[in-house]
Amino acid sequence: MEETKSHRLKYAPLPPAVLVLEDGTVFHGKAAGAIGTTTGEICFNTGMTGYQEIFTDPSYYGQILTAASVHIGNYGIHNEEVESGSIKIAGLVCKKFSEIYSRPAAHKSIRDYFVEQGVVGICEVDTRAIVRHIRQRGAMNAIISSSNLDVDSLKTELAKVPSMAGLELSSKVSTKEAYTAGNADAPLKVALLDLGVKTNIVRCLTERGCFVKVFPMHTPAAEIMAWGADGYMISNGPGDPGVMPAETATVKALIDSGTPVFGICLGHQLIAQAFGLSTYKMHNGHRGINHPVKNLITGKSEVTSQNHGFAVKAEDVANNPDIEITHINLNDNTIEGLRHRVKNVFCVQYHPEANPGPHDARYLFDQFVENMNAVKAPVHA
Repeated sequence: MEETKSHRLKYAPLPPAVLVLEDGTVFHGKAAGAIGTTTGEICFNTGMTGYQEIFTDPSYYGQILTAASVHIGNYGIHNEEVESGSIKIAGLVCKKFSEIYSRPAAHKSIRDYFVEQGVVGICEVDTRAIVRHIRQRGAMNAIISSSNLDVDSLKTELAKVPSMAGLELSSKVSTKEAYTAGNADAPLKVALLDLGVKTNIVRCLTERGCFVKVFPMHTPAAEIMAWGADGYMISNGPGDPGVMPAETATVKALIDSGTPVFGICLGHQLIAQAFGLSTYKMHNGHRGINHPVKNLITGKSEVTSQNHGFAVKAEDVANNPDIEITHINLNDNTIEGLRHRVKNVFCVQYHPEANPGPHDARYLFDQFVENMNAVKAPVHA
């Protein structure tokens, strides 16, 4: 049997880099990816696999990602393992940034991938200490530089970076032109409002016999409804939902049409706001592929993929008799799912398309299809 050979790449030694947090904490390491400087809100993801899908998730736009898993890049980069057309994270913090990959199907190394797309990162730092720091102090802004190692000047530059709270970022990643996916002759049509949609959400719909049209986030509700969809999908995306009143109004109009609606992540938050519920910025958010969630309707629990820094206020739900909590997070009891008791709408805070992650929650797409079919089916006397 022929021995599988690792792709051993020859690069110059990594130059030094520095990470500075908003509270003044400093970490010194080596450059990972392009040489330069980047800023954003630092967060962490606990997933052991799926780093490429995580990098390309539009919900991470504006964030510096700390990988809790030690080895990043060890199975290389595959052209098809993406959730959007480019890397969306603002920067990467990791322990080992591997220029060696052993998977024959990989197309390139992570180092080439980051250099090609101009993404700045830092490696050879104590990511365990960084994750613990964020857990204790909360998510905060940070700056990474491999072109400027002067900490005082980096602190000055970092002080100019706006907080994630109050930032509208979906417009940075939403499609500029509407497009379609799937078979045009499919029995069901889904209109998807793109706030930063992941590719696998569209795939999960087309796999279930849906023809999907993806609309830019600023599309008027009347234009979306004119397409004649059987259901509306409100996608995931980055930024603070509290500063998106126009999109919340669009979602409300779609809900009021009586057509079934399904929302994921940011879509879940905008649906909540459409019903008069409030959202808030979490201490450090949920990001990983092993978050336990309980379905309060069935009593079953599922392991979920998550990526969010905002959540819906539980006290607002308690004061709204029309809204029912369907899912809760078993780690901290935060709201993970809602549905309206009368209107045909439900939503979840986590990612049922789970790419990367387990498929425990894929049934939610089946539920959406069932809701559409139930409305579309003719009424018999």
